[in-house]
Amino acid sequence: MELYEAIEKRRTIRKFKAPATKEQIMRIIVAGTKAPSGANQQRWEFILVEDPALIEKISERKYVLNRGNKPRGEAAESPEKEKGAQLQKESFANASHVAVYFKEGGVGDAWMCLENMSLAAVAEGLGTRIAMFGMGADRDINQILKVPAGYELAAVISIGVPAMEPAPRNLRPEGGWLHRNRF
Repeated sequence: MELYEAIEKRRTIRKFKAPATKEQIMRIIVAGTKAPSGANQQRWEFILVEDPALIEKISERKYVLNRGNKPRGEAAESPEKEKGAQLQKESFANASHVAVYFKEGGVGDAWMCLENMSLAAVAEGLGTRIAMFGMGADRDINQILKVPAGYELAAVISIGVPAMEPAPRNLRPEGGWLHRNRF
């Protein structure tokens, strides 16, 4: 697949019908490691999360985070927030999951790595969803995955066979975002 075709086809997939194969996951992770990194330090680490109990804990924490950090049983801020949180939780189903970590100073490197992984997944005929965990949820994920001190969570990337063909994106007019010399 041509690079520009992969870029054009890349979408966030929130519903998967099957996970990636182990071979696909390894190729996708290796593609991630080909991303540039500051001073070639390659400060990324990956955790392939396969244990259903761990996936459930991670998806539940994402659910709580998207409800405004309100645990199950407490009322969500709005029906829309509850619906969005439930959709986030469900998007962990039927996919492979890789937690991408970085050492101090490597956040930009980690995000270039994640985009390489996303484009490699498209080339494999797969889709991805990148889930971020802020507001303290990242510390909870670190505990769940027993991450040593000194590493920060960039995101958890879900990879799998899309359940449906994603709709085309509605993009801003080409060139409407380009400024010359000054804003």
